Amino acid sequence: MSGGPSREHNGALLEVRDLVKYFPVRKGVLARAAGYVRAVDGVSFSVPRGKTLSLVGESGSGKTTAGRVILRLLEPTSGQIFFDGRDISGVRGRALRALRKQMQIIFQDPYGSLNPRMTVYSMLSEALSIHRIAPRAEQRARAEELLRLVGLPPDSADRYPNEFSGGQRQRIGIARALAVEPALIVADEPVSALDVSIQAQILNLMEDLQEKLGLTYLFIGHNLSVVRHISDYVAVMYLGRIVERGAVDDIFERPVHPYTKALLSAAPEPDTKRKRERIILEGDTPSPINPPSGCPFHTRCPEAQPSCSQTPQHLVEITPGHWAACHIHAPDPAAPQR
Repeated sequence: MSGGPSREHNGALLEVRDLVKYFPVRKGVLARAAGYVRAVDGVSFSVPRGKTLSLVGESGSGKTTAGRVILRLLEPTSGQIFFDGRDISGVRGRALRALRKQMQIIFQDPYGSLNPRMTVYSMLSEALSIHRIAPRAEQRARAEELLRLVGLPPDSADRYPNEFSGGQRQRIGIARALAVEPALIVADEPVSALDVSIQAQILNLMEDLQEKLGLTYLFIGHNLSVVRHISDYVAVMYLGRIVERGAVDDIFERPVHPYTKALLSAAPEPDTKRKRERIILEGDTPSPINPPSGCPFHTRCPEAQPSCSQTPQHLVEITPGHWAACHIHAPDPAAPQR
């Protein structure tokens, strides 16, 4: 697949096509390659400008790796990444540095992501200097403006990270990401290390900032309640692949893929009048070094048929904008169209 962005995704700020990231597994004294970990194995999606798409799945599904490859913190093995209509899969040097201004990350760990030896002002002014956002004479005012934007007092600029709570540190991390005036932010489980009450505050802040600044989010998470709160679109990953994607209401109210159904069955139901039957998955997630043939989920799928181990699965449009990689639930192409 080559050329510009597909017609389906015209106008998207971010589009990913057939993205692959394999890590070599080396053995022996000579450290020869003995296989590959298929961390991301042919992922495609797009994120409309000003919206939020969440990547969800179990630990090891490849969602964090996908986010880091998109940011070019890791090199893709193959595939294409379009940002604002431009293929950035192979950019290097100055072009990559310029791209960093447009694409930023909020890390999961608010304690480990901030340099304990730097004041908040030093961290913010460093970003402003590297990317030439503001001259030195204006950096103090800009830093204080950023702190106000994320709900912290301006005098926070002179303090060190160990003087703040976890929620406050994450606000500082958000301010640092905003310092370079990005268009896209990859939020890698940004509230999973925080107390539930603080999680809501940070999520509300992110939504307010999105509306105020026109930000686009790629949100990575496993907490489905959080994902439903913040998302416009959701892509469900399993063993390096997307098995279902669509609008948030389609995924949560009308799930199609058995893996999506199993994930949702384990999530707390906010409506106490609704009861979900818990779906217990048998066995462990297969190794990404040697994934199963056919549908990668068939070894644990409660609905699996013999053909599932033989037939490669591809995303098929179930209803407009709602895609799933499950031939059991795919619409019959011979059926009359309404």
